[in-house]
Amino acid sequence: MVGIILSRLDSPSENKAVSGILEVIYQAGYDAVIMESQFSAEKTNEHLAVLQKRNVDGVIVFGFSDCDLSAIEALKHKAVVIAVDTDRISSVGYDNHGIIELAMNHFVQQGKQHISYMGVDPSDKTTGLMRLNAYKACCQKADIAPCYQTGQLSHESAYQLTDDVIRPETEAIVCASDTLAMGVAKRLQELGRSDIQVSGVGATDLLSFIFPNTFSIDPGYFKAGHASANLLIKQLSGQQSITHLTQEASLK
Repeated sequence: MVGIILSRLDSPSENKAVSGILEVIYQAGYDAVIMESQFSAEKTNEHLAVLQKRNVDGVIVFGFSDCDLSAIEALKHKAVVIAVDTDRISSVGYDNHGIIELAMNHFVQQGKQHISYMGVDPSDKTTGLMRLNAYKACCQKADIAPCYQTGQLSHESAYQLTDDVIRPETEAIVCASDTLAMGVAKRLQELGRSDIQVSGVGATDLLSFIFPNTFSIDPGYFKAGHASANLLIKQLSGQQSITHLTQEASLK
């Protein structure tokens, strides 16, 4: 039995990763118990305690900014964490800089120089701070004047903030997630700004289906799930020591 603790059950990205996890562990003869942390360190620790009482063989945890890593690290070779870094147990992370760099480079290669950004509050160290810093670095490299806003990880938040990142000359908006991209694209549609192209992160098919003037970066969620499950199974059998992997992103 393998315990899987997601941060959100309604997260398309985490569900893609879980699909990768399940494919591997089922083939290896394991079953799964799936739980939700709701971005709560306390709830995560409660789930870990329950899973230990149930004598699960191992645990895969989707980390978040305020996650209490000490409780996960105490499991040593019986745990793998996704999306956060720790030296004490194996981890699978996403290339947060490369994700935004791919989108920015795509727009720059098209000759666009007025590129805005819609992100998540920097208190979130990965989707928020790392991706925002990547946007700023790309702007500096391409001599682009940065224009950005950060808010909640919801399409409603992005929708409300869109007017603050568009100018008459705006040509593109890079978004930190597909959820944000949907909110931005919806507002641009209402404003009649079909001249502005939008990029997201997550490879959600629904984004480009509803809003044709969009594309998405695939961070490799499914492959990350695959990798984390393979790491855990090898660790449980004594074939693998602590390993840290970064999943490569691609343009969808």
